[in-house]
Amino acid sequence: MRLALGYVPLVDAAGLVAAAELGFARAEGLTLDLVREPSWATLRDKLALGHLDGAHILAPLAIASALGLSGPQTRLCVPMALNLNGNAITVSRPLWEAMEAADDEVDTVAAAFARIAMRREREGRPLTLGTVHPFSSHTYQLRIFAERGGLDFDAAIRLVVIPPPQIAEALRRELIDGFCVGSPWNSVAVAEGYGRIAVLCSELVPDCPEKVLALPESEAEQCGPLVRALDRAGRWCADPGNTEELAALLAREAYLGVPAPILERALRGDVIVDPDGSHRRDPHFVRFGEPAHRPDSDQADWCIDQAGRAGQLTVLDDIRAAARAVYRPDLFDAALNG
Repeated sequence: MRLALGYVPLVDAAGLVAAAELGFARAEGLTLDLVREPSWATLRDKLALGHLDGAHILAPLAIASALGLSGPQTRLCVPMALNLNGNAITVSRPLWEAMEAADDEVDTVAAAFARIAMRREREGRPLTLGTVHPFSSHTYQLRIFAERGGLDFDAAIRLVVIPPPQIAEALRRELIDGFCVGSPWNSVAVAEGYGRIAVLCSELVPDCPEKVLALPESEAEQCGPLVRALDRAGRWCADPGNTEELAALLAREAYLGVPAPILERALRGDVIVDPDGSHRRDPHFVRFGEPAHRPDSDQADWCIDQAGRAGQLTVLDDIRAAARAVYRPDLFDAALNG
């Protein structure tokens, strides 16, 4: 069987790339055609219109699409999660210098950021931050970060949506003051000298729901071979002994087109946070494999609760039930038992 799977170029697409390139899909009788998409909105619409058979997609966006809150309402199921964590918040170097954070601890940095943001608000020139989509963990992590510093996010921050591969360039051109995005685009801004990683989101929201496999609901009962292939691929990605090979694979121009050393550091959770070479280490910076793959209805609850806090919806019992119904741990269990 041949399947077209959409993805956005990020480290957490690793499971799809490994499945397609290293024989995990072939062992299940599948040929995967990976379709690189420029933005989450494009991927969402192609999935809705049937141009893709499935996708690597933001967990909150999969739910929002299924509920008709973003783009065409699409009957989707999530038989598998692809990873946890993987994001960071990066600010411009001038903003970081103005913050004068005493250390790299989350609360210290959040308070320093809030102080500058409130001053800029009083001056009538609020800070502008980039996110990758309104329905994303990135949007919610930015809000949580601001609130950790005592900042009223809606009053003090201008939020704009920029596709992940373009967000570092927006910072370089001084169109934004900072952003939240998945690897490797935070590290690209650091490597090119204009960004400073302020916070690893794995420390801000541990084990945060991130990307999932989304399929049309009509394909739910046929998803076993794909789930098995991606589960095995994700476990391979999680093995530290495979990190160097995985980074070289993702570095190919057809996939991420980013130097392998940057990708390898992200995969190992040893992230360079500033152009001077300072490191921040968290072995759970991005998580593949057994801790991440089974779709948990608690993750759907988190997405709905955060959307409610952001004013994107009113959290009612029927909304919560519909969101939970998108997540299908029964399909995951059946696939692995099969």
